[in-house]
Amino acid sequence: MAPYESDDNATAADAEELRSARRRKAARYVVPATVVGIAAATIGLVPALADSGDPDLPKISAQELIEKIAASDVQQLSGTVKITTDLGLPDLGGLESSLGSAAGPSGSGDGSSADPSTKLTELASGTHTLRVASDGEDKQKVSLLEDAAEYSLIHNGKDVWGYDSKSNSVFHTTASESDGKQKEELPATPKDLAEEALKAADKTTSVTVDGTAQVAGRDAYRLVIKPKDDGSTVGQITVAVDSKTGLPLKFTLTPASGGSAVVDAGFTQVSFAKPAASTFDFTPPKGAKVEEGDAAKAPEHSERFEHPGDFGKGSAHEPGKGGPEGLNVIGDGWDSIATFDTGGQGVPSGSEVGGDVGGFLDSLGDKVSGKFGEGTVFKTRLINALITDDGKVYVGAVTKDALVKAADAAK
Repeated sequence: MAPYESDDNATAADAEELRSARRRKAARYVVPATVVGIAAATIGLVPALADSGDPDLPKISAQELIEKIAASDVQQLSGTVKITTDLGLPDLGGLESSLGSAAGPSGSGDGSSADPSTKLTELASGTHTLRVASDGEDKQKVSLLEDAAEYSLIHNGKDVWGYDSKSNSVFHTTASESDGKQKEELPATPKDLAEEALKAADKTTSVTVDGTAQVAGRDAYRLVIKPKDDGSTVGQITVAVDSKTGLPLKFTLTPASGGSAVVDAGFTQVSFAKPAASTFDFTPPKGAKVEEGDAAKAPEHSERFEHPGDFGKGSAHEPGKGGPEGLNVIGDGWDSIATFDTGGQGVPSGSEVGGDVGGFLDSLGDKVSGKFGEGTVFKTRLINALITDDGKVYVGAVTKDALVKAADAAK
């Protein structure tokens, strides 16, 4: 029987009651699904887009949905984003204490805890909640909420402010008209992550539309991006795209090895109303230590999460554009491997270093050998790196075997 059809013996009233009951049942699902941690931890690593109760939206092809994302021009928004990153790194344990004592009470010392180029690296692990706001190209704000503290990065015209309430320290710089937009773009939002992922949408990639979802109370399409090659550590990327604005609302990257998402980021609440002008106002609090920096110290696009497929796309990894000098790329697409020569010896073993730091090195690395000689593979759930004993580095979102094969081929 069709979903809303009655049998021949049912009255019109019975059929209407049946339809009403099913509509009431469907309404239970019109609640924001857990957003990717940025929103799955949101980036709360729960790839939880419900299969039942999803919104009924017009059919759309993958190409049309990609074009919708590209044409999206949301200038004004505010909301809350949750981010979870789980690279599978071991617990730092005593190492954190050992390193922290050298950095001072704030963990960075000398007021540098307000410098965005270091502060926002905290998003690389754990679960975090962000408040974001934007009003055009010249006004953005992102606040990282912590226990009884808050870190805010504010771009208002030519001024860029970073404020750490825990240490009462301020970082200030200016953004030129030519580079301000790129340098001060809100980091690690679902839109940023989705745009990076779509750069890899070439012949090595499968891109499909896989149903719909509810994210932050909004109807969305699910765009699924998968590597076609077997050597990549990336399983798939799912992007929830707002059906009306084309704005990516949720981004989830799951590894080929399975398990929880490596990166899960998404809105738990979003509004497209114009934020109050006061949202972007900032005056250093009384007694705050202000560190003046130059525009070069502001967080650049390359310091945000880079999609693994970018190793073969240039961008920040090109020599002279933020990558190491002498960097080369082997292969293309998802299996691409970046390689460069440090000009020195490989990393010392844990026994050579000793203590907590030595134990940490051993927990990360696997000793390997091949035609290239010997080396150590440092592994995460997404990015792996081989450092040979003669100082050459091979890194990519590929398996350990792929790195060893690339090093052998280079001999």
